[in-house]
Amino acid sequence: MTLTFTVDPVVDPALREGIAELWTDVSNAGGAVGFVAPVTQDDIRPEMVKHLVAMAEGRHRLVVGRDADGRVRACAFLALNTHRLMAHWVWAYTVMVDPALQGRGAGRALMEAVADAARTLDGVEAIRLSCRGGLGLEHFYAACGYKEVGRIPDAIRAAPGDDRDEIIMLLPLH
Repeated sequence: MTLTFTVDPVVDPALREGIAELWTDVSNAGGAVGFVAPVTQDDIRPEMVKHLVAMAEGRHRLVVGRDADGRVRACAFLALNTHRLMAHWVWAYTVMVDPALQGRGAGRALMEAVADAARTLDGVEAIRLSCRGGLGLEHFYAACGYKEVGRIPDAIRAAPGDDRDEIIMLLPLH
């Protein structure tokens, strides 16, 4: 399935609903996007609103992938650094692909769109992201050109007795 990617789309009710639905579906399928299943859209909304407020304030950028019917099937947020000594890189947050599309190239296409979007930002030379260990996500990001640059053991507590490493990845854009 081919997705059409847009950077900084107009935030309207359909986009908000599409992101909330995607985020819920990804979380409930075991995706590492800030929640542990089971969750509802009501659980997701407060965190989504934080991202949307950051967009309105110019601190976050959104990359969204839609299918031919206009349905949100992938998205990621780019967080700009406000610290003057770190303005040369951005964070990729909440990277999500519809579970029905995983393994079909949609994730790689999203990461290419994220890198393309970051390249348009003045002075940005790299993208950093972190991912939850134990799921093999670092292998996916490595296949997209990211390098593991750090690991914090047991930094993420998915559940009592289920601590995971936080893996920090970097993609130089030059």
